[in-house]
Amino acid sequence: MGPWRGWRAGHAMALVAGALVAGVILDGELWDRDAPALTVRDADGLLLASVPLRAGGDFALRYRNSVYGTLAEERFVIADDGALRLVELAADQLAVLEEYYAVTEPPVRAPPSSARAWRAPPARPVVLTELSVAATDLGQRTLLVDDRAPLPLWQLVDADPTVVLRVEGTGA
Repeated sequence: MGPWRGWRAGHAMALVAGALVAGVILDGELWDRDAPALTVRDADGLLLASVPLRAGGDFALRYRNSVYGTLAEERFVIADDGALRLVELAADQLAVLEEYYAVTEPPVRAPPSSARAWRAPPARPVVLTELSVAATDLGQRTLLVDDRAPLPLWQLVDADPTVVLRVEGTGA
């Protein structure tokens, strides 16, 4: 073994260590530890999950509608100050949008590549600093963020199904 072989391995390890100090590696990507994350906390404030966000982040909450029994999604974008803005509703069944959500604009068919068949904007603007939801077995609320694996929220809680979603780490 030549003298340079150990030197190269040592530098490679130092580079990886430096990357880990500056951020974390998730799913093969480097994420800044100080970057905003969408957190999921229980009713007592205990951190259940934290999902790093990309710039201009967005997310969706998928659930089984208890009235119609079909899947629906509430889609949000995250403002620079960390506020959660509801921008779209989507559902497998048209009635979920028209009757359950009572949207004011006619729902449109989603493209074939979309996860849900129908979509529409919400009837009123909704902007929140945090979002409390019931994560029950019945609704099976699931957090969808970018290309990350779906996070089944109902599996994170025990007796009290309340979870609170909030963006943390924005400096706001």
